[in-house]
Amino acid sequence: MDGCTFCRIVEGTLPSTEVASTPRTYAFRDLVPRAPVHVLVVPRTHITDASELTTEHGDILAEMLTTARSVAEAEGVARSGYRLVFNVGTDAGMSVPHLHLHILGGRRLGWPPG
Repeated sequence: MDGCTFCRIVEGTLPSTEVASTPRTYAFRDLVPRAPVHVLVVPRTHITDASELTTEHGDILAEMLTTARSVAEAEGVARSGYRLVFNVGTDAGMSVPHLHLHILGGRRLGWPPG
């Protein structure tokens, strides 16, 4: 999608700090981290948000989750615990309209998130 920040990051036309990469996903550090570990996992194809997911996206979603697990292991938070978050829409705090999964960890996370 033209002008999408995350599409441009996946294409390599915007810089990012890569954490992991698979054929269908790309994981990179959040520019405004909310925890010591804050990594985003995005699909390489543009999907606006989780409300657009259908059964046809099952493989992409599964790969996003397995990428997240690999990132948590590599970042050293898999044993202590981590949070996975999908936001949908601006009221939920979604600032880039491209499906992305937040991986948050590295400290005790309170509830509600924030």
